[in-house]
Amino acid sequence: MTTVFLNTKNFFRQQSILSSLLIINLGFFLLIKAAGLVCLLFKFSPEPFMAFLELPASFGQLLHRPWTAITYMFTHFGFWHIAFNLLCLYWFGRIFLRFFGPKQLGGLYVLGGLVGGILFVLAYNIFPYFEESVGSSYLIGASASVMAIIFAAAFYRKDMAINLMLFGKIKLIYVALFFLVIDFVSIEYDNPGGHIAHIGGALMGIWFAQSALKGRDLTAGINSFIDMIVNLFAKKQPRATFQQVYRRPETDYEYNKRKHDEQVEIDRILDKIKRSGYNSLSENEKKKLFEASK
Repeated sequence: MTTVFLNTKNFFRQQSILSSLLIINLGFFLLIKAAGLVCLLFKFSPEPFMAFLELPASFGQLLHRPWTAITYMFTHFGFWHIAFNLLCLYWFGRIFLRFFGPKQLGGLYVLGGLVGGILFVLAYNIFPYFEESVGSSYLIGASASVMAIIFAAAFYRKDMAINLMLFGKIKLIYVALFFLVIDFVSIEYDNPGGHIAHIGGALMGIWFAQSALKGRDLTAGINSFIDMIVNLFAKKQPRATFQQVYRRPETDYEYNKRKHDEQVEIDRILDKIKRSGYNSLSENEKKKLFEASK
């Protein structure tokens, strides 16, 4: 138990994109619960507050609250809803980070949520089955984003196996496809909008994986946009009075990203040794491995 606590503590100390996503989701959840408690004590309806966070199925409502296309993917109301989503985000997010960088994880989280939300809105406005409920249907939760991350990892490394309690070793792609089948057959039952959004997230994950195998990064555009927004609010460095060589200290994010990239490269080299032996390494790879062993 102590080991689990220490590992969790060290994980959040790293301030990675994954831990940041978990903290943001948890923060939103606590904020919603606090607002709900205030509404309960003063006998107010929490619906107006939730309307600022939920993604509406109605085009008319969405035009008045376009920011909900982002806020919904960080919004949870039920304890088991957020617990399941955050556990999946933690488990499968760490698997994703074996193959991709933190920026790809953050970018795919947003893209998966956006595609899931788009499919949800389109389905409710296209299919007559949802005609009567389009004005009163809303979407919340990180499930579409998590599905994108699961399917990206599963379709990028289709041969990868994970250990599941009671089932033993099973390929990740089978786990992903099982989730997809459950969502597909559940559309006609409870929470059809949520299941449709999950499918949208899964399709985004598959698209990302297939593009990555061809050398293309689908998250590059969204990450550039996020960087631009962050830079608008970033504190500008004061200009140096004298002509001198000045190197800006690394931020925590830059330091963690550099360390992560170095570890990913070492893991790749070790995998290459496992597959083809030490002699298959290039001189540059041997040098990197030697420096990492110091």
